[in-house]
Amino acid sequence: MNDLDTDLPKGIALTVLDERYRSNPYIILDRIRRATPLHHDDELNQHIATHHDDVKSILRDKDVWSDPRKGKQGSFIYELLGGANDEEPSMLLMDEPNHKRLRSLVSKPFMPSAVEKWRPRTRQVVTRILDGINESEFDLIKDFANTIPTVVIAELLGIDASHHDNFKIWSDQSVKTAFSPFPDPNDLKVAEIAQQKLDDFFLKEIEVRRKNLGDDLLSELIRAEEEGDKLSQAELVLQCNLMLIAGNVTTTDLIGNGIKALLDNPQQLQLLKDDPSLIKNAVEEMLRFDSPVLNSARIPNRDMDVQGCPIGTGESLIVSLASANRDPNVYPDPDTFDIKREDTHHQSFGGGRHICLGAHLARLEAQEAILAIITRYPDIKHSQKGFVRATVPSFRGMESFWVTT
Repeated sequence: MNDLDTDLPKGIALTVLDERYRSNPYIILDRIRRATPLHHDDELNQHIATHHDDVKSILRDKDVWSDPRKGKQGSFIYELLGGANDEEPSMLLMDEPNHKRLRSLVSKPFMPSAVEKWRPRTRQVVTRILDGINESEFDLIKDFANTIPTVVIAELLGIDASHHDNFKIWSDQSVKTAFSPFPDPNDLKVAEIAQQKLDDFFLKEIEVRRKNLGDDLLSELIRAEEEGDKLSQAELVLQCNLMLIAGNVTTTDLIGNGIKALLDNPQQLQLLKDDPSLIKNAVEEMLRFDSPVLNSARIPNRDMDVQGCPIGTGESLIVSLASANRDPNVYPDPDTFDIKREDTHHQSFGGGRHICLGAHLARLEAQEAILAIITRYPDIKHSQKGFVRATVPSFRGMESFWVTT
């Protein structure tokens, strides 16, 4: 037993399906980090790295695997992410050389300089959504944060506005069970139907673009070419899905968590209102302080160890991004939200070859959304209706978050 504290939480107690973890995972993760160099969860057959330097090192290890098909049968990642599936996984779970090939084809539109060109359009979307809020008390998630990333990515893809609501519904339904170790059978059925609707929709959009390429992101992906190589039809559909689903939930959660952190810390909110130029640093601190993605996963390609604790080839290795971001050995006073913090580096976008492709877009959307809402509503504060945390495993966000202006 590697754990010094044999009573450390395991299984469902380490997911947002557990009420205590959902309410505050940082207390639990801090306890694990203090107790052991590597936590072994024998209920779900996984190892969990919680120390910042270990998480950083594992994420940047070029040799470890992400493809669940390479995991040991019965291990957490193999069972959860479809290790028995013969089909090539999405880029999120792909290994070399296929990952490098696909990423090189799709990465150019997501480079910082390319994304920055979308700022005026994003600002227009945010303003339009704010203009549609007519009540002095409203659900910030439903009426604001939920809508922004879906509309932004849909507009960038060149999707007609009449489909935006469907986009949001389908993407929410399809991701709900994606990383859940205990999925509800009814949710699985709903997710499967939603995924099929998304696939069918994108196939039609791709056919339309092939006949008449425009200046939208989908047209750019169709045009994308690297040394004569192009994306196949199936790869285009997968990439559209990944952009919509991965960028939808996480950016909504970033905006919601970020605004909540400001309302929980009125002095920090006032600092930002007094000096809007702090917004970029503020968003980085929001990502560190309350990451929208709690953890990532890797599969050792060799027998290895973490601080002397052995892990066998093919076993499941979970890296806790949330724990790494609150490691007191790296961040002074890590549980304090400080938008002027000098070192706001974090692990929230992962690292290495799988670092989040949409990181720059997520930052841009959060910067524009958060600055716009505190400018529009300088007296924004918590409503007595409170908030409800979401129950999508591996993610940290809110189903509802009521505010008053």
